[in-house]
Amino acid sequence: QAVENQLKICGFKSNGDVRGLYLARRGLRSIPSLSQFHRLRYLWLNNNKIRDLTFLIKNYCLTELYLNNNELTDISGALKHLCSLQILFLHNNELRKLGKTVKELKGIISLHTLNLFQNPLEYDPGYRLYVIYFLPSVQLLDRKLVTQRERESAFHLYNPERSLLMQSIAFGKRVNTPLGIPVGSSRCTQPARRPTMPSGCDFGNNTNKVPFENPEDAVLVRAMTRSLSELSFVDWKKVVTCQERQLQKKAEPLEKLTVQFR
Repeated sequence: QAVENQLKICGFKSNGDVRGLYLARRGLRSIPSLSQFHRLRYLWLNNNKIRDLTFLIKNYCLTELYLNNNELTDISGALKHLCSLQILFLHNNELRKLGKTVKELKGIISLHTLNLFQNPLEYDPGYRLYVIYFLPSVQLLDRKLVTQRERESAFHLYNPERSLLMQSIAFGKRVNTPLGIPVGSSRCTQPARRPTMPSGCDFGNNTNKVPFENPEDAVLVRAMTRSLSELSFVDWKKVVTCQERQLQKKAEPLEKLTVQFR
């Protein structure tokens, strides 16, 4: 009856015309399937007594969903198909299992605003960083912007191996820190030993007369020698056009730049 009354107030002629439904503050405990509104984008169901979300099983176009201030205890299997969802309010419910709740929202890559506060799950240790790490698309969590520092902390907390690897080897520099020891640790480390190439060794002509003391040095030096690359390119801003070439009696040679790098 609440749905029918809302349709009459808005003056919708067909179910396909419905883009938004406002069913908040009606004391509703359950809602029939809304699959007939296949173009529904905005749905307000806040401040009711809803415990089940199976009525949303076919509303794939939803972009904003307001379910705050209800009696939800579990959302498993109810929201993961809403691939277009951008705003989701779930605060002030009875959601207790953080892992199951986040897993349900993991595939919604368009979700940028999420409210989960005033649920029992917010008391889990590391709650905010957990949500930030496993839902990277969220930019506004519990009415607070997600900062870059929080993303880095979440990455370091829930993916420590990759975090240490990125600290150990980074673009443009190398930090002499073995894996397993965070950068900035007070533990002292020995500087990396540099390979020494003996005299009379020429890998290019295969005339290495004097062997290395350490075979690993030979492998490293050869790898560095062969990893040298060369790139040549032309500055097209200085190349004459067809009309300019016809006016000139003698064509100027192209200026080619060559860069070597490892």
